[in-house]
Amino acid sequence: MSINATFFAQLAVFFLLVMFTMKFVWPPIAKALDERAQKIADGLAAADKARSELSSANQRGEAELVKSRTETAGRLADAERRALIIVEEAKAKAAQEAAKIVASAKEEAEQQTVKAREALREQVAALAVKGAEQILRKEVNAGVHADLLNRLKTEL
Repeated sequence: MSINATFFAQLAVFFLLVMFTMKFVWPPIAKALDERAQKIADGLAAADKARSELSSANQRGEAELVKSRTETAGRLADAERRALIIVEEAKAKAAQEAAKIVASAKEEAEQQTVKAREALREQVAALAVKGAEQILRKEVNAGVHADLLNRLKTEL
């Protein structure tokens, strides 16, 4: 065989192989490559989306943290105010109770003073009667002279 015939035979076999490859082998490979490229693109898009969602979630978390700190500080301030109000109310109630006790004690002391004065008047009246009895050297009848004794008591 001559070199030209071999060359043309190889050229024909090469073109048949190229045609066979382009018709039957290349489309599944191209399809697989396209599918892989699409999966990679989808994965990168999902990663970008997840990254943005993570960033958004971090921002929401920070916002919630700031909000909870603010609420906690507000609740603590409210609790302190309530505690002060309760303490002030307790002080006011204690002051009222003390005032009631002092008023009651003053009233009781006044009553005891009045009783002591009455008892003292009785004793002074009895002493006056005894003194008058001794001066007059005769017995004075308390029943008969009750009006006189009552006037004497009121004068004292």
